Amino acid sequence: MTIDPPLERRQAALVVEDDDGVRRSLQLLLHWRGYEVRSFASATALLAGADLDDAAVLIADFRLPDATGCDVRRALGDRGWTGRSVLITGYPSESLDAMARDSGFDAVLTKPLRQQALFSALR
Repeated sequence: MTIDPPLERRQAALVVEDDDGVRRSLQLLLHWRGYEVRSFASATALLAGADLDDAAVLIADFRLPDATGCDVRRALGDRGWTGRSVLITGYPSESLDAMARDSGFDAVLTKPLRQQALFSALR
């Protein structure tokens, strides 16, 4: 009898997006690309979650019902989290780009998202 070696652990991705359809699309897309996806509909739910520190990436919507994506990134940074992060928005502006970078985001992408742009930003 042979025992298969354990499967390689998938990188974890955190998604916080209040739109159910967008959140589900991101879940499927990231899962298909090899990530273990943990998704949340609010900042409060994400920040209350366990095992956030091992996540490799964060994708956060800017406008959430209880905070902004920038608030989420700052809170994770305060915990010592240092993964790649992408802010997504339907309302792009230069001031939002500056706020996102000051909060620790690596990239800001406009909805609707393009797969290639998302995965380029996550590398």
